[in-house]
Amino acid sequence: MVWVAVVLAVLGAFFLALGAQRQGSAVKADTGGLALSSNGLLRLVRNPRWVFGLLLLGAGMMCNMVALVSAPLTVVQPIGAIALVITTIVNSKDQGITINRPTVVAITACVTGSALFVLLAVNATLENHDVAVDQELAIVLLLALAVGVFGSLAALFRHRMSAFVYILGAGVLFGFVAVLTRIIGRDLVDPNGLFLLNVQWYSLVAIAAAGGLGSWFVQSAYSAGPPDLVIAGLTVVDPIVGIGIGITILGELRPDVPAVLAVAMVVAAVIAIVGVIALSRHHPEVAKRRKEAAREVRGGPGPGGAPHTGR
Repeated sequence: MVWVAVVLAVLGAFFLALGAQRQGSAVKADTGGLALSSNGLLRLVRNPRWVFGLLLLGAGMMCNMVALVSAPLTVVQPIGAIALVITTIVNSKDQGITINRPTVVAITACVTGSALFVLLAVNATLENHDVAVDQELAIVLLLALAVGVFGSLAALFRHRMSAFVYILGAGVLFGFVAVLTRIIGRDLVDPNGLFLLNVQWYSLVAIAAAGGLGSWFVQSAYSAGPPDLVIAGLTVVDPIVGIGIGITILGELRPDVPAVLAVAMVVAAVIAIVGVIALSRHHPEVAKRRKEAAREVRGGPGPGGAPHTGR
């Protein structure tokens, strides 16, 4: 059964990578690097490439869900990190981009840091099957704060937000969504037989709000940066946030965890986050966009030699 889970996890990584690349190229072609608008999102829904990417992402998520049920987290979760490598390779071929050394180092830091963090966290935590109502409410309130903060940033600085901020917000929001989804799933299968009556209404509202804003952030990140940055954020930030919630709110940290293991988890998380930051700054596509923006400001010639208007 473990080998089946491994195959599903690998397939899930491929689906996620290809789906992100398809959606990323569709958004980039539609927006031309500008901020995504509500009208633009409606156009994307009618774009076959974007819809195909959405189907691939859905297939990837389903494969990962089945894999997580069929095998330990230590086996499945690190495999998902290879989606970043696959996305980078596929996107570089599709866009004709040569991957530079800083990008390789950044991706290595993302994959190594996130995989090491998950492996260490599994040895340092115990899953809490009995989530109290006040713990669930605390998670929802923190998520409401996160939605308020990132929603305000999107409203106030939508045309000036970087791809890193978009994907950081998406990773944080989907990390909360993953935790609440797990809690709701346990409520539905509770042996008391109440099913939906066990589920707190505010958790459903919180998931809907966070999922909607997080999805908007992902699509906006596609318009502001490469798809591999999106995958990097989701495969790094999401699990770190989810495990952090489990430790700080749900009390899943084992009481006998050595201090050196806790420090190692922090170091691994920092390495992964630094990798995402470096990727958002040194990726060839990001650097290209930065140069084109600077050329627009100066009113200099564009890539084809034609002068820009500077507007």
